[in-house]
Amino acid sequence: MSADLIGGPGRTVTAEQARRFVLESLSDVPLDGRSLCVVVPDSTRSCPLPELLTAVHAAVHGRVSRLTVLVALGTHPAMDEAALATHLGYAEGRLVQTYPDTVVANHEWWVPDALVSLGEIPAAEIAELTQGRFEEPVVVRVNRHVVEHDVVLVLGPVFPHEVVGFSGGNKYFFPGVAGREIIDLSHWLGALISNVEIIGTPGVTPVRAVIDRAAALIPAQRLCFALVVGSGTKDLHAVAFGTPEEAWAASAQVSAQTHVRYLDRPVRRVLSLVSDRYDEMWTASKGMYKVEPIVADGGEVVLYAPHVDEVSRTHGALIEKIGYHCRDYFTGQWERFSDVSRSVIAHSTHVRGAGTYDPEHGERCRITVTLATGLDEARTRALGLEYLDPDLVDAEEWARDPDTLVVPNAGEVLFRLRG
Repeated sequence: MSADLIGGPGRTVTAEQARRFVLESLSDVPLDGRSLCVVVPDSTRSCPLPELLTAVHAAVHGRVSRLTVLVALGTHPAMDEAALATHLGYAEGRLVQTYPDTVVANHEWWVPDALVSLGEIPAAEIAELTQGRFEEPVVVRVNRHVVEHDVVLVLGPVFPHEVVGFSGGNKYFFPGVAGREIIDLSHWLGALISNVEIIGTPGVTPVRAVIDRAAALIPAQRLCFALVVGSGTKDLHAVAFGTPEEAWAASAQVSAQTHVRYLDRPVRRVLSLVSDRYDEMWTASKGMYKVEPIVADGGEVVLYAPHVDEVSRTHGALIEKIGYHCRDYFTGQWERFSDVSRSVIAHSTHVRGAGTYDPEHGERCRITVTLATGLDEARTRALGLEYLDPDLVDAEEWARDPDTLVVPNAGEVLFRLRG
């Protein structure tokens, strides 16, 4: 079967069209008397979430026995009440007036009791799914809300992604509302393949295969509205409905034609003007991931984000301990880092980009990564990155340099070389 889809590349789905599509799609789902958990992204994704969640609520209220909205944080910090209200579209403290009979919850990944085990994917199966890169079993844990509802509905956008190829679909479960075991395995798997190789790759990548296999263990019925949203806007290009696998596949095809820009030749320097929706390096680094493929050997990526003054509120101490390095730096001396979370190491390699390492010559990275952020020079250089005072950056002047590409609202649109 294939997903139902409205919109497409270069098209616009109006708010009324989207609302009608949601209502009609859910009218055919047997929800009466069943409990429903709606899994949504946090605020790091462009998405007209209030409009769509309002439509979902209208379609199911009075039919379902229980309704929970679960925010897929991955390992991002929790959203407080003010942030949740803005994100979901209700007045602070007045959830019941906008979404009656609805519970809103963060994915409390840091609370052991918030997670339940779905079992284990055996080592032999992991070896097959990862094309031989790993041969180890992995315990699959997920937020208990997903297990304790009859139906789970993913509601979120699809973009090119540095770990899985294209985000969305079952990725909202793993890593969105998952335990650390599969988060670590999937992120390090993506890092081993490398950002440049996997980001924007169509079809089922090895990481997507692991995620889909884990999602098959969820006992609830799984459904999905997969969205294609204009980067930095609330403009909808497409909405697909079906299983997470079907809806994601349909929207990923649209995203590939919407969120990828092609250049004819590499550039020497990129200035990524990082979106304000990324407020720490853990997420602001998407301004590096999305442009690495177009930077010439020996070139530079400058992340301009004066608003970012934290490495990560969750993982900052560990990242600052190990710094940012290429993949081969870690694989070449794994015994030094065997006790470090593999998802943290993966983040480090994605930020630093491609490179080589050997004991004689040390680390040699393909490009330079420079931060023009709220992090001071000492902290920046201690991370292993170059520093630039953000007050010295004049984006308009840089844009006049033929060897520089200035990318506004950086972090969601992927840049690739044609051919």
